[in-house]
Amino acid sequence: MERASHNSNIDFPVKPNSDVIVIGAGPAGIATAIAATQKGLRAIVFDARTPPIDKPCGEGLLPQGVAALRSLGIHLNSKNAVPLAGIRFAAGEFSAYAKFAQATGFALRRVRLHQLLVERATQAGVIFHWGTRVTSMDSTFVTAGDVRIPYAWLVGADGQNSAVRRWAKFGPLRTSGKRFGFRQHFRVRSWPNLVDVHWGEHCQMLTTPTDVQEICVSVLSRDAGLRISQALCLFPELAERLRDATPVTRELGNVTSLNRLSAVTWGRVALVGDASGSVDAITGHGLSLAFQQALFLAEAFERGNLAHYESAHRKIAAMPAIMSRLMVIMDRNAWVCRRTLRLFENTPCIYSKLLSIHTGALPLASLSVAEMIDFGWKLLRA
Repeated sequence: MERASHNSNIDFPVKPNSDVIVIGAGPAGIATAIAATQKGLRAIVFDARTPPIDKPCGEGLLPQGVAALRSLGIHLNSKNAVPLAGIRFAAGEFSAYAKFAQATGFALRRVRLHQLLVERATQAGVIFHWGTRVTSMDSTFVTAGDVRIPYAWLVGADGQNSAVRRWAKFGPLRTSGKRFGFRQHFRVRSWPNLVDVHWGEHCQMLTTPTDVQEICVSVLSRDAGLRISQALCLFPELAERLRDATPVTRELGNVTSLNRLSAVTWGRVALVGDASGSVDAITGHGLSLAFQQALFLAEAFERGNLAHYESAHRKIAAMPAIMSRLMVIMDRNAWVCRRTLRLFENTPCIYSKLLSIHTGALPLASLSVAEMIDFGWKLLRA
């Protein structure tokens, strides 16, 4: 990808002006295009891939992500997704469960979610250029093949290795807690409607129901070679429950980490989704953050000021980043993990409140200094 000069002497056919050009047709990019059209803007999306587009993830959506999707015109319900009641943490003899407060999470296969987004975007008037690679960009135009298109706003939704981020020289990502995740679907007889997080020695296994008699099984660890079949040996109870389960998809892997940028906007360019930073997959916040970012970015377009998005991006990413750091500490320190889960089991109200903060049902400010000190004291004594 070349950083093209605005004064290029090369002549290209120029298409009519587009208000918003989005590079990357993953969930973050499509959501941004939908949100822009809802503000009366025109949106064009480029992606070198063609549908169906899949990506390994836990496939659960937290309540705030479900609410953001609803604002985009996509309504998840029991007909197109699996309702999730809450999240359970388990490690050996310890187990803690809490329900989502005031709202419901949902789970569905990533390819199905992508299909719903594409259908809604097409209905809203978004123009897609599938199988089309953007070859250069400058401060006014994007070039793809022999076509050059002017833009008012350019959005990089092209993932952790974003070409838009490199071209605009946002600076390197600050990365910490790099880990590896693998995901596979299994046919099962029945499964509870909740996200199950099993904590082991430096790895976690997650199960999420994605359809009637189907679950998504994921493993997260710092070991790039650890696969689901190997990880199950570390979790005998889960292995027994999956003994008669039948794999229905192949195992896919991805890298997860806490990635941060000092800024996510530059001139008329903005980054969304993983291109703008990410949190560890175990938080479950990836898609929820992307959909919320899309809504705030569209508001910034409407105001003609990306500072609104810059500020909102920092605010909505703050709590997930804190939780990401906590989860990584629990992953790396068995003592902290055991004591945390023991505390959650013995004091379920604490776990319930933290989950409410984690899912946005309560603000972080609802956790007083006295409560934080009490939490720390109880953790030490657990």
